[in-house]
Amino acid sequence: MGEATSRYAGLTREQLAVLVPELLLIGQLIDRSGMAWCISAFGREEMEQIAIEEWAGSSPIYTRRMQRALGYAPEAPGEGDVVTIFKGLQLDIGAPPQFMDFRYTVHDRWHGEFHLDHCGALMDVEPMGPDYVRGMCHTIEDPTFDATAVATNPRAQVRPIHRPPRTPSDRTPHCAWSVVISPDHPPVSPLAPYFAIERTRAASLELAPIDPDDDGAGDYAGPLVSDLDFAAFSHSALVRIADEVCLQMHLLNLSFVLAVEARARDAQQMHEICTKQLVGVAGIAAERMRRALDLPADADGALAVLRLHPLLNPAAYVAADVAGGALTVTGGAAAEDGAWITLCGPDAPAPLRAIVRAVDPHLDVEVAGDGEAWTARIVVREQPAAEAGEVAVTRFSTGAAFAFEPRRSLPLTVV
Repeated sequence: MGEATSRYAGLTREQLAVLVPELLLIGQLIDRSGMAWCISAFGREEMEQIAIEEWAGSSPIYTRRMQRALGYAPEAPGEGDVVTIFKGLQLDIGAPPQFMDFRYTVHDRWHGEFHLDHCGALMDVEPMGPDYVRGMCHTIEDPTFDATAVATNPRAQVRPIHRPPRTPSDRTPHCAWSVVISPDHPPVSPLAPYFAIERTRAASLELAPIDPDDDGAGDYAGPLVSDLDFAAFSHSALVRIADEVCLQMHLLNLSFVLAVEARARDAQQMHEICTKQLVGVAGIAAERMRRALDLPADADGALAVLRLHPLLNPAAYVAADVAGGALTVTGGAAAEDGAWITLCGPDAPAPLRAIVRAVDPHLDVEVAGDGEAWTARIVVREQPAAEAGEVAVTRFSTGAAFAFEPRRSLPLTVV
């Protein structure tokens, strides 16, 4: 069982243009949820290593996927330029628009810079003190920026011009980096987690191609622009982008699971940490999606949110149906990978509860079946439930309440 086409295909082009940046931001919040529990279990330094392994294992894979999907992949593998790198960042859950406000400068094909006028991740971490800032902006960023760039050109180097801790404390832009591609640079090789994630079903998942005859842009093969105007993409392209962004989240999570598993004392601890991560991001994601799409705050709205939630998408990856007032899950490729959906079921309703209660705290789920196939029905309780602690932890991120603003999309030329 499973819906054959994308679950996003039923949305309008206008709805999708609103939803796609939301999905990119939701992907960023995965770490705002998960890393809190890693710090608690393993300490700050091990959390930093988990983050490095997590992003290095997944970002080269999903970066290449988006390049191919939107027609800006380099002509020869590994020979892309800085424009290709920058386009990839604009469609990366590691750099959601405006929340991570990347501004780009292109000097020529092989030299460029970017700076962040606003870094939501820095806003989340600065109150935790300079050790956490250095951990994110130095320890984690140094290997992971290069790991992302390796998807485009293994001889790309991303190096800081300046970065936090900020001196003075209100310094702007928050950071600045150079990107240089040179034949003199030693080639960067993917880190070890990449080779494990490369073997997952998610990494090679086939999604429907973009219809080139659909109204609007069907690719990003033209000039680099300052801010992507998602409304300029065709309906078909936006459906594909939405599915790819959800797949980015699954790949990131699979890499997170791998890193946590390597450190957990046993399977139970690994399962607990990964479930807490899912519950936290699931609730905030549901809240933002319902609000962005103006869905009703009732059982029907909760079913609509479930159907569109990254937990259950893309449809080609997670075998599930939302019909007859219920969600029925039968696994699919996601179950084979051990993805998020395997943390849900009759004995594990917490992620589903977080989703429906984000729509209305009076809602709950009753789940019947077994670990391989189960059905969840939404029920209404007389008393509202308190917000799950995992969701409350994720809400500490400024991304939970972040509001997007209208932007002009301007082509960037060589300076």
